[in-house]
Amino acid sequence: MREESVKIYQFNELSDSAKETARDEYRNIGMQYTWWDCAINDVKEIGKLMGIEIDSDSVYFSGFWSQGDGACFTGEYEYKKGSVKAVKEYAPLDEELHKIAEYLVSIQKRHFYSLYTRVSHSGRYNHEYCTHFDITDHRGVEVPDDTEEALKDALRDYMRWIYKRLESEYEYLTSDAAIDESIEVNQYEFLETGKWYYIPASTAL
Repeated sequence: MREESVKIYQFNELSDSAKETARDEYRNIGMQYTWWDCAINDVKEIGKLMGIEIDSDSVYFSGFWSQGDGACFTGEYEYKKGSVKAVKEYAPLDEELHKIAEYLVSIQKRHFYSLYTRVSHSGRYNHEYCTHFDITDHRGVEVPDDTEEALKDALRDYMRWIYKRLESEYEYLTSDAAIDESIEVNQYEFLETGKWYYIPASTAL
């Protein structure tokens, strides 16, 4: 039998290079969970304000820096009274989101607020063009082609916004500041090199 002793370090005791090793390992290991839940819940709440009801567990995305990456959802959309005001109150600084809400209302206004859209997933990928839109008018009249295209564009704009929201969340969670805070709060321990030594069993990475 051979016994060996090692020195165990807290994160703030590591050298700068060892801290980088610890952070990289966190990015590889610590992000293996559904980090997107909070962002997607936010996306669904904002969608409801605009009249977009996203199906349960039906926001799809891939990312973040490869060709074909993006986000989409399945669900339905119809006019929601007071949507622009509600969105501006919920996210007062997000001008891109305001424009999407205003665009949807402007399309509905031309058709007496009677348009309805069912959105489904189409294709192998998860971006805004892997979608199918079934657009109808509650009045039973035919929906003009230009209106269909405008409504598709508006809903795809929201899918692009969703992708940016998820990307922003990921970049924050994998930033040095956020990782350092998580490591220190959870009291992870390390070898001198920055390799992880002990992860508490009760901690969900």
